[in-house]
Amino acid sequence: MPIGPIDASKNPRYAGFATFARLPRLDQVEHADIAVVGVPFDTGVSYRPGARFGPAHVRESSRLLRPYNPALDVSPFASAQVVDAGDIAANPFHIDEAIDTVHASALDLTADGARLVTIGGDHTIALPLLRAAAEQHGPVALIHFDAHLDTWDTYFGAEYTHGTPFRRAVEEGILDTEALSHVGTRGPLYGKKDLEDDRRFGFGIVTSSDVFRQGVDEVVDKLRQRVGNRPVYVSVDIDVLDPAHAPGTGTPEAGGLTSRELLEILRGFAGLNLIGADVVEVAPAYDHAQLTGVAASHVAYDLVSLLAMRHAEQA
Repeated sequence: MPIGPIDASKNPRYAGFATFARLPRLDQVEHADIAVVGVPFDTGVSYRPGARFGPAHVRESSRLLRPYNPALDVSPFASAQVVDAGDIAANPFHIDEAIDTVHASALDLTADGARLVTIGGDHTIALPLLRAAAEQHGPVALIHFDAHLDTWDTYFGAEYTHGTPFRRAVEEGILDTEALSHVGTRGPLYGKKDLEDDRRFGFGIVTSSDVFRQGVDEVVDKLRQRVGNRPVYVSVDIDVLDPAHAPGTGTPEAGGLTSRELLEILRGFAGLNLIGADVVEVAPAYDHAQLTGVAASHVAYDLVSLLAMRHAEQA
């Protein structure tokens, strides 16, 4: 019988340790089916720093989450043993070493079959998380929610930054290039070549305007057709949301998704072969009224719910 969150009728939500959704810690259970883990690292950012404080902020923002998810008709914490695995201590002064640490920690946390929902931190961490996923599942499909492509080559000569992880992942052969999609991209680019390179890597693009004009149901249908039954990893940069919904991020762009659109698209992934996910780029210093933290906590909650549903189907 899974150990669930602290009972809010007996212990006020604002009291006690701030684990994600007030779940037990990894060291308080015998095993974990799904682990929520933080990576407080933002050395790879190119504009506003502060995402290293994202995991703690999202945990604090998750205190109001409840055990039953009516949108997906699942009680995720009863369907699987979900835990908070704490933070991965990545070196803030050495990007290459930090990437190696995240990779090794992800492999360790998933060695017994557990699935990860990782809270960043900046988007650099997606690369080592994808490396770990590919070592276990082979090249994986990717659905990437972001205002930006994150397939640029280098920044100031650096190959490993928050704007380059998916280019590196394609080059390393850890992504299934027939099943790659960006969702929510928008805003100015450095040049048309950015799109040409991205297309060459195998990515399809659903812009934020496409979501607005086509609607959630059509977008979900296209994404499901693209990934099929492949193992799929979902990476969510919170700047996919419009700054009105998520001001607390490092590189905000106007014209983004609403939090409702993002959550409804994620809920449309029920039944997909989801094998892991991340939510990154939450920077609390810019997050007035905790809007971004609340949005990110609900995104993580729905991702946990999808993984719990998958776990229950396979049990």
